[in-house]
Amino acid sequence: MPARRHPTARQVRLGAELRKLREAAGLKATEAANLLGVNSVQMSQIESAVSGVSEERLRRLAAHYACTDDALIDALAAMATDRTRGWWEEYRGQLPTSFLDLSELEHHATYRWDVDFLHIPGLLQTEDYARSLFATRIPQPPGGELDLRVRHRMQRRVIIEGTSPVPYEALVHEAALRIRVGGRAAFRAQLARILELSEADHVTVRVIPFELDDFTDAAAAMVYAGDAVPKLDTVVRDGPHGTAFIDSEAQLGVFRTLFRRVEAVSLEPARSRDLIHRLTKDL
Repeated sequence: MPARRHPTARQVRLGAELRKLREAAGLKATEAANLLGVNSVQMSQIESAVSGVSEERLRRLAAHYACTDDALIDALAAMATDRTRGWWEEYRGQLPTSFLDLSELEHHATYRWDVDFLHIPGLLQTEDYARSLFATRIPQPPGGELDLRVRHRMQRRVIIEGTSPVPYEALVHEAALRIRVGGRAAFRAQLARILELSEADHVTVRVIPFELDDFTDAAAAMVYAGDAVPKLDTVVRDGPHGTAFIDSEAQLGVFRTLFRRVEAVSLEPARSRDLIHRLTKDL
């Protein structure tokens, strides 16, 4: 397969998972290359996602690695043969690659969780709310990139508003529901949008109330994209130096625990909607 100049995060994940399987089998890269009938450079390129791997070769590697997890092997084979060129491709070269990687991740997700404390989660945002957030970034997006970022964020909502939506749960702190991003009228429309979406059967919105005593999980902010195989789940976190995609099995376990812990102290969906209704009336 020809070398890739810019592998996507999904392609990088596939290579990383193959490396994990090799290391779990106690094999060096040169040994795995010999088993596959390629040279060490080709093996390195497969594991670094510079080159792709066919389904036949992937299954041969899994057999050599004594991997007996059929569901994982099938999921990796699906990743290897996926040729999707989604709507996000129109932004390639115009937006940071993390925007495209997130869209691709969401496209393949089987469910989605969000935890946010200061802002409304991206999938629930209105256009005015998103524009206000992006416009106040430091440094500000260059040139016409602001419009592109807003349009991209609105298109991402397809995973919960499209014809094949995925189950979605958002845990939103009351603080985010009180910070009037975009002004009073725009924020009222934002709260109304959350209420509208929360009525859908596949969407659950829970509020983390101010009234909690001894709440210490504010560091749990996350985007969690689930896969049919839990080992292939991904957590996405925004930091001061960019977007991080987290996929180690140990860390995924930590974030699942954090999500369930925050969920347990959040208001039930009906009470959450009641609170949002009251906040809307106060505006």
